[in-house]
Amino acid sequence: MKKSFKQLMLLGVMGLVLAILVACGGDEKIPASGEASSNGETQVLKVAFNQPENHPQYKAMEEFGEKFKELTDGAYEIDIFPNELLGAQRETVELVQTGTIQMSIVAGSLLENFNEDFAVFNLPYVFESAEHQMSVLSDEEIVGDLYSSLKDQGLYVAGAFHSGVRNVYNSKKPINTPEDLKGLKIRIIESDTNIKMMEQMGGTGTPMGQGEVYTAIQSGVIDGGENNELIFANLKHAEISPYYSYTNHLMLPDFLLINSQLFDGMSEEHQQIFKDELAKAIDHEVEMWDEDAKKAIADAEAAGATFNEVDVDLFRKATEPVVQEKLTSENAKKLYEKVREAAK
Repeated sequence: MKKSFKQLMLLGVMGLVLAILVACGGDEKIPASGEASSNGETQVLKVAFNQPENHPQYKAMEEFGEKFKELTDGAYEIDIFPNELLGAQRETVELVQTGTIQMSIVAGSLLENFNEDFAVFNLPYVFESAEHQMSVLSDEEIVGDLYSSLKDQGLYVAGAFHSGVRNVYNSKKPINTPEDLKGLKIRIIESDTNIKMMEQMGGTGTPMGQGEVYTAIQSGVIDGGENNELIFANLKHAEISPYYSYTNHLMLPDFLLINSQLFDGMSEEHQQIFKDELAKAIDHEVEMWDEDAKKAIADAEAAGATFNEVDVDLFRKATEPVVQEKLTSENAKKLYEKVREAAK
């Protein structure tokens, strides 16, 4: 049967659109197998990140990407997208689940929504130091099962980064006691634990994406935030919220998530290279963090910020109910005991 002129035109347009999509590459998902293409092509693994390029985690991931590509003979290439270019952290977790992107670095509190036992690592004052934290987060006997527990939801926790110690900052006044936080709206990462923690600390927790914080403080929607010195300085929050108080309330890990189907589909050799090189990158990230934190403090002070110590015991005592409330399951209690035991 002969095709009409309109049919021919429609087929021509469809062909043109298809050609454009192929040429542009689109947002094609990684092959389900996860293994490198047999024709020698490099698989590009997109990594979502919500901080700028000068962040220690970004620099560590760059190093990891270079070594991973080299040691797999170009089978994989890591492409990092900073500054929330691929979306806020919560959104990128969903993108990793579906395989739209392959990896994302996210705050530990977000994983509570997938397995409540992750809340143990997000509790106030659970870690005593960076050394204590990283020894726990890299101990396979403590975290192995937990990191694999999200695989049925499309996620695998490949590793954990140090992300400093979180402290409160605001635009009104220095904070010395929980009473000083009364009436202040403080940006927090979205999680039930964080909301209750900030309430016990005396303030009002306001969940919000990192990219919205500067404008929200500037416009008076919130009064401040709680984060480490790097974020405080690098995202210019010191300019509009200059009072930084060392409450030392959280030492949240940042987890590197990878699509579980992708990771499980890699060869055992590539999986081992991935784990080994990521571990090295994480160790170096801790070293870079200390160096960058000193510079961040100096930069913030130059922008007009002031730093003050607080009576940490007051805040520790105030947040104890949050800790007890979150340790309801036997798994959570056992995990918490292992974490605290590692501090001795």
